[in-house]
Amino acid sequence: MTSAHSGKPAIEELISRLEEITRNIENPETGLEKSIALYEEGLTLADNCKKRLLEARKKIEVINPELAKTWPDTPRIKDLFDSES
Repeated sequence: MTSAHSGKPAIEELISRLEEITRNIENPETGLEKSIALYEEGLTLADNCKKRLLEARKKIEVINPELAKTWPDTPRIKDLFDSES
């Protein structure tokens, strides 16, 4: 499943792949080199997910600024996006 407008994988696909990577890394039969490669892939996917979520949040803020005012600005979420800016 890809996003209809961008041709990029849907965020659900990215999350599913992250879950698969986690299972593989946690598997004791996965070797060190493979685990490192999976970890690197996971970092890239996680970064992509964070960017997509930030884009979605910004779109919603434009569409419905009143709703956006009611969102709690939790430090955890805010830090995720501010730390890499």
